[in-house]
Amino acid sequence: MVGILVHGDNHFIVRGPLPDRETALALVRHWSLIEIGATTPPALAEWQIVIREFRENLEWAVVVPSDSETSPAVTTLLGELAARGIAIHNSRLLRW
Repeated sequence: MVGILVHGDNHFIVRGPLPDRETALALVRHWSLIEIGATTPPALAEWQIVIREFRENLEWAVVVPSDSETSPAVTTLLGELAARGIAIHNSRLLRW
């Protein structure tokens, strides 16, 4: 599966299953800070950043709120996904 993980003005195209709330938060924390030589924690090994993917292949979306605003391009993409019937999960919610 491939999806998009959005964190404010940053986003990641991700190969892996739809992460739960806690995992989405952990992925954002892990990928938002570049640490040379760091290894991916075993609990996050199921997910990988994808460099290129067709938007038609995206199967899930998770938004992790941030102090910065989501870019207009990503907002448009999220709208396209919602129009295709893909739920846009928000990590502020307790469950999804």
